[in-house]
Amino acid sequence: MTARRYHHGDLRRVALAATAEAIEEGGSPAALSLRDVARRAGVSHAAFTHHFGSKPGLLTALATEGYTLLADALGTAGDDRVEAGVAYVRFAAGHPAHFKVMFQPGLYHPDDPGLRAAEQRAGQALRAVLPDSADENARRAAWSIVHGFAGLWLSGALPAVPGVDAGDAARPVISLLTLAP
Repeated sequence: MTARRYHHGDLRRVALAATAEAIEEGGSPAALSLRDVARRAGVSHAAFTHHFGSKPGLLTALATEGYTLLADALGTAGDDRVEAGVAYVRFAAGHPAHFKVMFQPGLYHPDDPGLRAAEQRAGQALRAVLPDSADENARRAAWSIVHGFAGLWLSGALPAVPGVDAGDAARPVISLLTLAP
């Protein structure tokens, strides 16, 4: 990302994009440097700190955006359980930095009201595709399958197949297991 000066109206969007870029390049959200992200965003460290407060504040904003994006992605699947699982995996593959941060609540403010609302919306979208008769263990199993596949895909543990994206690779696995009708 080229360093440019942005007015404050774009700071949140630019900062979150710069944060995602830095995590994707550096690998670990814990190693993220606010100074590096501010430089990438083209703003002073002081302006950046004033807007987000701290590294956990910035990562709270990234996690909130991630849960919002996940809920939107799951919403495109309608009530199709397999396609919801595919959407989950595609979200993770398309937003790896968000995915890494979202499931590490020690990195951000888990009690933030905006984060909690976005997290609840994503959770409701996940639960909506499972039958009402599904017990909590079935719900956890379904989430574990798609989350585990996404994590294995992102880590490179699953061999990529040329021309096949993460969602298409996940579809037959999801269909075989508890998400299948």
